[in-house]
Amino acid sequence: MARTVSYTFKGKTKTMAFSYDKHHDLYEAVAEAEGIDLKGFLAMEQQIAMTSRKGAKAEKDYRKTEFARFGFTNIHFVRDEDE
Repeated sequence: MARTVSYTFKGKTKTMAFSYDKHHDLYEAVAEAEGIDLKGFLAMEQQIAMTSRKGAKAEKDYRKTEFARFGFTNIHFVRDEDE
């Protein structure tokens, strides 16, 4: 089942179709849609996961900070209120 993701990239709000068959999570999907290479980001995120005592919180903080640096804000799934 495809979902819809809404995000703001450098001040412009966009939407796109999302499926777990194609992407690991919505952050990777929006980065691909905007042509951003995440190899370095994913390597650093993995290092943080292996070394941080705070665990998932440290990963989440890193992801949020880096995606803001890339120019993304307000990344979320769109709820389909009609169904």
